[in-house]
Amino acid sequence: MPSQTLTLNSGHQMPLVGHGLWKIANDAVADHVYNAIKAGYRLFDGACDYGNEIEAGQGVARAIKEGIVKREELFIVSKLWNTFHEKERVEQLCQKQLKDWGVEYFDLFIMHFPIALEYVDPAVRYPPGWFYDGVTPTDIRLSKATIHETWEAMEALVDGGLARSIGISNFNCASILDLLRYARIRPATLQIEHHPYLVQQPLVKFAQKEGITITAYSSFGPQGYVEMDLEHAVKTPHLFQHPVIKEIAAAHKKGTPQVLLRWATQQGIAVIPKSDTLPMLLENLDAKEFDLTEEEIKKIDALDQGLRFNDPWIKGGWVGVWGIRA
Repeated sequence: MPSQTLTLNSGHQMPLVGHGLWKIANDAVADHVYNAIKAGYRLFDGACDYGNEIEAGQGVARAIKEGIVKREELFIVSKLWNTFHEKERVEQLCQKQLKDWGVEYFDLFIMHFPIALEYVDPAVRYPPGWFYDGVTPTDIRLSKATIHETWEAMEALVDGGLARSIGISNFNCASILDLLRYARIRPATLQIEHHPYLVQQPLVKFAQKEGITITAYSSFGPQGYVEMDLEHAVKTPHLFQHPVIKEIAAAHKKGTPQVLLRWATQQGIAVIPKSDTLPMLLENLDAKEFDLTEEEIKKIDALDQGLRFNDPWIKGGWVGVWGIRA
């Protein structure tokens, strides 16, 4: 049976398949988390920006109270939002998020973006979002906090026992290289958009060579962005219906979502798909129980278009944040 966990450079074990909490309604997420734990999930990927951490913690508390799981058997992930990058804000936010989850430590705490925005008091608006006033798309105010400053504050979370591992998200090779020059604690994980339309092979290989574990989000490509009415997501063929994916799924007697996830996990990449129903929860969790052939992996790799859906350049009309669009 394929390994069900990955060993991080911090020495901790992280499940290969987890449950992402992005875009799950607040009134549904407690049951989602509880039912996912019952189904066998142990990794839950949350964030300040998702705005549902209190409810996620309620699902965890219910499962623990009923004896379904112990806290130490779970791997809880959260993320530092852009408006808390100043060194004095990092622990402030982490402590709030721990309280929201109802836990004493995060198994992994991630810098959500390598973008520092001006601080917004949680008493005024939480989560803060991208726009300083919460409404105007052009009202994006940058902070002067550096990645170096923020990372040192993240390292202090490990020193203080608030996070067992720390990681990064949405970084490119250049920003990782810069971080590694001064990091006392190396990032344990890099979370990136990763699917057959955006393979990012050079970035994946570079991070893995540096001992940084990759976690993929948006593993189903445009699927999660259609409801956001992103034009290029609406116009892009869904991977669930792609002839190459369907052919491989039929050969293995698996669903197309399972093939997309196994394409990643077989390459040592963790996945955190969102699941809307119990059957989907169980199918996604099965994405580590079969193997694709090398030829099948290459066929899926060949679908790469460098097509990114989660691109902050859209916010406030920024251009080329990731160097993808010009």
